[in-house]
Parts: sequence; structure tokens; C-alpha cells
Amino acid sequence: LRGHRFKNRIFSTGHMTAMISNGLPDENFFAYHDARAKGGVGLIIIEAARVHPSGDSGRPAIHAYKDECIPYYRRVADICHSNDCKIFAQLTHPGREMTLAQDGTQALALAPSEVPNERFHVMPKAMSIKDIESIVLGFKNAAARLAKAGMDGIEVIASHGYLLGQFLNPRANIRKDKYGGSFEGRLKFVREVLYTVRDSLDERLILGLRISGDEKDFQGLEPSEVLNISSALSSDGVLDYLSVTAGTSAGLKGSTHIVPPMAYEEAYVAPLAKSIREKTSLPIFVAGRINQPQVAEDLLRANQIDMCGMTRALISDPNMPLKARAGRTEDIRFCVGCNQACIEHMLQGYPISCIQYPETGRELQYGNLKAANFQRRILVVGGGPAGMKTAAVASSRGHDVTLCEASSRLGGQINLAHLLPGRSEFGGITTNLEGEIKNAGVKVKLDCIVDRSYVELMKPDSVVLATGAKPYKPLIDKNPTSHVVDPWQVLNKQTNIGSRVVIADWRCDWVGLGVAELLARNGCQVRLLVNGLVAGQNIPQYTRDKWLGDLHSLGIDVITHARFYSIDGEDAYFQHTLSGDPIIVDGVDTLVTASGHKSNNNLEAELNEFQENLHVIGDCLSPRTVEEAVLEGLRVGACI
Repeated sequence: LRGHRFKNRIFSTGHMTAMISNGLPDENFFAYHDARAKGGVGLIIIEAARVHPSGDSGRPAIHAYKDECIPYYRRVADICHSNDCKIFAQLTHPGREMTLAQDGTQALALAPSEVPNERFHVMPKAMSIKDIESIVLGFKNAAARLAKAGMDGIEVIASHGYLLGQFLNPRANIRKDKYGGSFEGRLKFVREVLYTVRDSLDERLILGLRISGDEKDFQGLEPSEVLNISSALSSDGVLDYLSVTAGTSAGLKGSTHIVPPMAYEEAYVAPLAKSIREKTSLPIFVAGRINQPQVAEDLLRANQIDMCGMTRALISDPNMPLKARAGRTEDIRFCVGCNQACIEHMLQGYPISCIQYPETGRELQYGNLKAANFQRRILVVGGGPAGMKTAAVASSRGHDVTLCEASSRLGGQINLAHLLPGRSEFGGITTNLEGEIKNAGVKVKLDCIVDRSYVELMKPDSVVLATGAKPYKPLIDKNPTSHVVDPWQVLNKQTNIGSRVVIADWRCDWVGLGVAELLARNGCQVRLLVNGLVAGQNIPQYTRDKWLGDLHSLGIDVITHARFYSIDGEDAYFQHTLSGDPIIVDGVDTLVTASGHKSNNNLEAELNEFQENLHVIGDCLSPRTVEEAVLEGLRVGACI
């Protein structure tokens, strides 16, 4: 493109890292991108920067409307170029897609028209001509700054229902002036932005536009509309490529496609990209669940796309391109699309990471672990994610590590989670960690029960307890005839489930949602009562929202604010957590209590003499999630 040659067709899409302070990148930001540039990616697109103060929200973003950003962009450009990696910058304005202002008040949101969005419940201000001119100028000046900083290209965002996309959408843009009222009118603002950005760049800089091939929402842009828009804009001769994605921030349904969870098929956006590719003469970049190089190769062979956005694949394994190039695809730690530590961290204002690879976002601390000064004999008890991560890291640093697992296979609770509908990819975490401990040379003993005498026989220098947890069984006031089971019994098929099921979901996570869907698909009448604001309250919102839509389609009744109290025969009794009023559910054949877990830590008390060299991690320390288990495994493996 414009004389630039990319060393491969893998690119990291623009994505918010939350490694920003006062509108400028911090040291974690540079270390994060350095790791991916060194890992062999062909192109890095830096996260969306604000072109105008009116686009600032409570979420941290780079202020490209200030000259202070230039040396920071120049530094990351130098990092990429030193690794033969191209670098683009993204420019955007969110328009009505605003949450809060930086001071916590409700933001003044601008939009083409006074049409509210559904997700954030924002009623925007219809932009005046002066507003439009000011923001077009903001794009122009921001592009000039980025060109001065040494970028190879600029990507303007018209995707995901942000400001440029709002002007393109006839349901969001109901203006009657020259910036609306017709197809050409709705394109005018976008064209002015693209022309003024192009004028700010020299001939060597690449200019692209990101657009949603289908916003997949009730009032969103539809594929036929996007085809016409893409054809018109590509014929102007200003753009060098189109970057195709899916979804919109404007509604809960469409927003799940911004970072699609594992419930969506691999590479499901590619057919949209192909249709646009056939309608235009421009190269097409695409992103959307392309999580493995084999998948990307298939898309390229089919001539559906030209560049493969593999952002979460690079979050999970920064060295994925180098491994793929060397033919080491089995060593790639592939992304499972859980969204827990990447997009969910960002949405909560924390730096992004990965539940499988917590080194991501912590490169300054764990990016280059040093070999151990002395080799020690390490005994890891428990082969779940915490134990496997500890063993892999400690062994890679030179220790002699033995991992003992009481059952016949590694993985712990992952082996249950992947049995749920749409969650089979989650089992990849076990596969990935098994690969890590194999490559690190860990000695693994399955069906191995560890007690005090076994530890004394092994005589390790350090012991790591990662023995996990078991279902927490609350004290239940119940009739002897009542049928009460826990989720493990359901997933392991250890019990007969009646046709009428009630799930008492205290944890409000994937367990209650997943068991409800599983039983409903098996033909049960399911009622899900959750002790929270919403079912799935404690899991990533894009994953939760997709799941809630599926449960509704399956006819599952969901009742919130419900504290389980007792069961008497076929009647289950709950209490509303706010009013205190009773909630009576009749006609119950089986009650499933999703009450969380209890640490399995009996061995800890037996190992008194190892106190100075005893480490307790993961659910054995306190029941939480895979993310905390793997992170604690990294921490112990790095320091032991």
C-alpha cells in the first residue's frame, strides 16, 4: 500500500488498552506494543484517539487534539519500525456513544440529530454547522500531528455506531440540511473528514476507514446500506483500504459484536468483508473472531480478505506470528474468546490482560523473567490452571518441578466449564497450559494423591498447593423428598434431572447461565432465580448480554433479586433481596444450587514444617476464577 510492504498479513486492530494517563500513553503501553512488535506482527494499529475535546469521556483515551501526543506516538513508531512492523494510528469521535464525562458527570454528547441511543440512554445535542466544522478541523489537525510523529498510516473510525457511523445511518441522522436528507447528504460529513485528513498527509501515508459491515442492531446500519456506502466512498479515490468489522455501541444487541465472545463462530465477519471486497476495488482488512493462523489462512485462500485482524490472538500470545511462521502452530496459546481480562478490564478502567497469559499488560514486571539463581525441587499439588501455570513458569526458570494431580487428567474446573453449550473453546485453556508444561519439562503425575507422608518422601524445597475447590453446599431447610443437586453433579451426569428445574444462582456468573441453557436445550422447563441485579452480573458484559438473549429465546424465566431460602417438596421459597417479600416457585422437580465454591485446602494444615516454603494459590486460597488462579501461578512461579 503506497509503497509500504507488510511482512505478513496479520495486524493488531485498534483497541483500547487503558494504559493511558492524562490523555497520554504510560510505560505499560510501550512495553505492551513492544512485545507484539517483537512477536512478529506485520501491522499494529494504535487505539482510537480523540480528535476533539467534545469526544472525551470517562474512559481513558489518547488526546490527539494536543501537540503533547506527538513524542509519545513517535516513541511507539520507533518501537514498531525497529521490529520491521508497520504502525497506523486511529482517529475517532464517539458522538452520542458517551457514558460519563471525565469528572463523573453526565457528558454533553454530540450527534447528527437528537436521536437517543439505547445502550447508554443518552439524548445527544444535534450538531450545529459550527460543531461539524470544528470536528472536521479536529480530524485534520490530529492527522497532521500523527504524520509528524512518524506513523505509516491513519485509520478513521466510522464503525460501531460512533460519530461518523451515526451520520451514515438514516435512523440516527434525520437532518434536513446538506449533511442529511439523502444518501449523498449523509455521506458528506464522512467525505469532508476523509478529504481533510488526506490533505494533512504526505503521499507515503496510508489512509483507511473502519466500518461495520453489519451493525447487527435494531436501528443499526444493514449490510445492503454498508455495501452502497463502501462503494461510494471507495470510488472517491481518497481511501487506500477499508477495515471491516461488525456491531454497534448504540444497543446491547449490537455491542456484543464489538468484541465478540466465543458464542459466535470463528471468522463470522469474513462473509461481510467478502461482499464489500467484491463491491469495491480496495484491499479489505477484517476482524472478528479470527483467533488462529489456520483460520486466517483459509480466509486468504478463499480470497475473502486481504489482512487479518487477530487482536485477541496477540493478547493471548504475542509471539503467535513468529510461531506460525516457524510452523509451530501447536505451541500457540490460542485465544478462547472469554473476554474476561481483555475488554472487560478496559470497560472497568483497568489495563487489559489475558486470563491465560497474565504477562500481557504486565510486561514491565513479567515480560523477561530471569533464570533462578539455584535449582530447587518444587512440588506442585493440583493440576488445575493455577498449578499448571506455576509449574510451567518455575520449570522454565530452571527449577526441577513435579506436578501431581489427584484425578486422571489435568484442567480442574475447566473440564466442567467447557461442557456447557457454546463454551467448548474454554477447554482450550487446558490444552494451552498442557503445552506450556510439556515444553518447560515439568514432570506430571496423574492419579496421584498427595498427603503429608508423600511430601515427606519427596523432600521438596518448596511446595505449592493448588488443590482447587469444591461446590459450596449451603445449609438448606428442605423436605426429605426434595431433589437438590449442585452444578457439578449436573455436568458430570451424576443425577437424574426432572422436567421442571429451578436454579438458585447466588454467584451470578457463567455457571447459572450455562446450566440453565444446558437443561433448557435438553427439554427441561427452567426457571433461573439470581441473587443479583441481573443474571450473569459477574461475567463480561458482552458475553453476558449475548447469553441473556439466548436464554430469552429458549423461554427461560429469569427472576432477579432472589435469595434462596428453602424447599419443601415441590415448592421452593425465595426472598426478594430488597423488599424482603417472599418469592414462591411451585412445581419444582429439581433444585440446582449454584452457590459458588469452597476451598479444598485440608492439606495446608498438615504441612506445618513447610510454612516458610509453602505457597497456597488459586481456589485453594480463595475460590475465584481462572484469571486469578493463573495470575497467582505466574506470581509464585516467577519468584520461587
